[in-house]
Amino acid sequence: MALRRLAASPARAIARTCVVTRAYASASSPFDAHGAEVDALRVELTAQCDAAIARGDKLNWVFLGAPGVGKGTYASRMAKLMGVPHIAMGDLVRGEIKEGTARGKEMQALAASGKLVPDGLVLDILRARIERGAKDGERGFLLDGFPRTVPQAETLGTMVEVTRALNLTLREDILVEKCCGRRECGECGKSFNIADIKSVVPGGPTIIMPPLNPPEGCFGKLTQRADDTEDVVKARLEVYKKSTIPVEDFYRSKGLLSDFAIMGGIPETTPVLLKHIIDILKERSA
Repeated sequence: MALRRLAASPARAIARTCVVTRAYASASSPFDAHGAEVDALRVELTAQCDAAIARGDKLNWVFLGAPGVGKGTYASRMAKLMGVPHIAMGDLVRGEIKEGTARGKEMQALAASGKLVPDGLVLDILRARIERGAKDGERGFLLDGFPRTVPQAETLGTMVEVTRALNLTLREDILVEKCCGRRECGECGKSFNIADIKSVVPGGPTIIMPPLNPPEGCFGKLTQRADDTEDVVKARLEVYKKSTIPVEDFYRSKGLLSDFAIMGGIPETTPVLLKHIIDILKERSA
């Protein structure tokens, strides 16, 4: 296996990606897949979702996956095409805290004291969001970052019918590489990734993920989260395995789980993911 590692120093790693950034400067944005094929798939996905709603189906989807796999990235893009809101649990919690609601103040106090926010409080926030969406005529949701435990999944099932759980997967060593490569501009707040990944396994698939480089104006301003280190990322993945993999089994036992292996960057993955979701919707209509 050949896997290009990150430079030991963040500054060296950033400098190493300058050449790549300039090479990509005239290319399409790596955040969006372009081309006639992808445009056609986008149109078809929207049409399939419209047809599902017309026949009385619900588009209540859950995106599962380990930390760093890209749940938020792909969920936000797919939600727009599906015509449903992207509900990120972390955003809901931060919104409550920012607005200074009673629940937000309680969660802030718990976090300040080092205590975990109880499931009941998190579920109350989610229940309120789902009920508000139903009143506003939303035709479903794409839930990202929740549920993380089987009890949470069971309670969610009493609140609303989950019609599909899509499990995004990526090989663990590459997940670690991706997480360690994440950077954020301390000035504009945008996120990037300096990891330049090419993994070739004899007899297996090749995984290529080019870096998601910052513009030159952000060089020298990039910061790395304190928990995006190899040891911490591996520890987080162990926690994920113990608590969240049983959630996959929970939805699999109900015939709702669909696995999707990520094998490349956003431009390479987007058309394959679009086809995958379209096939799921077609199966339900058959």
